[in-house]
Amino acid sequence: MLAGQRLALAKGLLIALFDRASAARAEAALICFGGAGADVRFGPAVPRWWNERWFTPVGGGGGTPLASGVGRAAQLLERRARVKPAQQRWLWILTDGRTRDQPARPLAADEVVFVDFERDSIRLGRCEALAQAWGARCVTPEELIG
Repeated sequence: MLAGQRLALAKGLLIALFDRASAARAEAALICFGGAGADVRFGPAVPRWWNERWFTPVGGGGGTPLASGVGRAAQLLERRARVKPAQQRWLWILTDGRTRDQPARPLAADEVVFVDFERDSIRLGRCEALAQAWGARCVTPEELIG
């Protein structure tokens, strides 16, 4: 995610998604995964402001622990499903797919969207493959911005 300013683009897209959630008064959560694990940086709550500290320490550089991130998201989604069963739950995964992880689709996610940041000359297509296996959408950042 470091090459070609993809990490900066992902962070900008996160701000836009949180702005949309705030305008819709929708609850959101931010789970960051990188390095050795995944942690919840915000929520779930209606975002009232954006805090740069939520993702400033997020780095890139390979070895994406996708299974950890999806596992943490699955826990959070299951908990919210028990608390607010009528609430629709979306999972947005922003990644370049540079991982060997093949996590299972979180059952409590009503909709899943992979935002594929892969731009390398040799494409692995892992985001597209996971999206297809999960019955999810796969989009590029440019599709969401433009």
